[in-house]
Amino acid sequence: MPAHDEVHQTHDQRRLAHPTPPGAALDQVFQVASSLQTAMNSVIEGKPAAVRTAVTALLAEGHLLIEDVPGVGKTMLAKTLGRCIDSSVRRVQFTPDLLPSDITGVSVYNQDVRDFEFRPGAIFANVVVGDEINRASPKTQSALLESMEEAQVTVDGTTYALPRPFMVLATQNPIEMEGTYPLPEAQRDRFMARISMGYPSARSEVEMLDTHGSRSPLEDLRPVTDAATVTQMIDAVRRVHASQALKQYVVDVTQATRTSSALRLGASPRASLHLLRASRAHAALAGRDHVLPDDVQSMTVPVLAHRLMLTGESQLAHRSAADILTDLLQRVRVPAPTR
Repeated sequence: MPAHDEVHQTHDQRRLAHPTPPGAALDQVFQVASSLQTAMNSVIEGKPAAVRTAVTALLAEGHLLIEDVPGVGKTMLAKTLGRCIDSSVRRVQFTPDLLPSDITGVSVYNQDVRDFEFRPGAIFANVVVGDEINRASPKTQSALLESMEEAQVTVDGTTYALPRPFMVLATQNPIEMEGTYPLPEAQRDRFMARISMGYPSARSEVEMLDTHGSRSPLEDLRPVTDAATVTQMIDAVRRVHASQALKQYVVDVTQATRTSSALRLGASPRASLHLLRASRAHAALAGRDHVLPDDVQSMTVPVLAHRLMLTGESQLAHRSAADILTDLLQRVRVPAPTR
């Protein structure tokens, strides 16, 4: 049996807490995204930056990797985002015995019609929550490659399109944890952004005890939008203006990682595309119809850090990818803001 379960929503949960806007103009994107963040922040205590990055990745039609130690709310964040959207949501618990066919689907022979029929796997959903993705074998992890890049799955020579919007929210424990497999570089590169939850502040942890002590706040969470509206919002974000100078700035930032002596692997051209798309979404969340250098700088660490490989000298100096990116941003020339 596939190691996944579909997250069912009750009738009350399917009732939208906010009316769905008829269009997806940027002001409507701003309003719906603000409602989405408010709803998520009511569950995820004291982590507004992580929530904002998750919503940014959603609007940029990207995938999100949530990496941290156990018990800090990685899965809760992923489930909260899925619950806030009235759409199909599936959760996959990655384990060493999980098979690629459990994710993509499998062709099964039907005795009645004397032919093979395709049974979709867990990947066929708008929001896929992959819990502890690095506990599965590299072969199973690689089953996500085609779906994450091309929003489709090929099984036995037949290609099946995935629904829109399509987003993978994957959690993983640090690779030092027992029973984990490091994600291949090609897999990590397909995640638009990576965030770490971190431990909550003492005040936020006390509030968590109040809100989570007797029942899960997810039980009272209602969707604030639906899949069709999110798709319209994604299309609207794509139309956010980015000047040629701004695009050159994005390329300059990624190229700086390729020539840095502190790194043995820099950001890929796909990373440049992801950084621009994330910057457009970041601008839309700020209520703007154009991208500023500040948007690029805000998204550089979440979008690029997990793709970089440090040299031995950098590791011995206890430098992180975020530290190196911060230094590089200080050196890359910033273009003058233009519309």
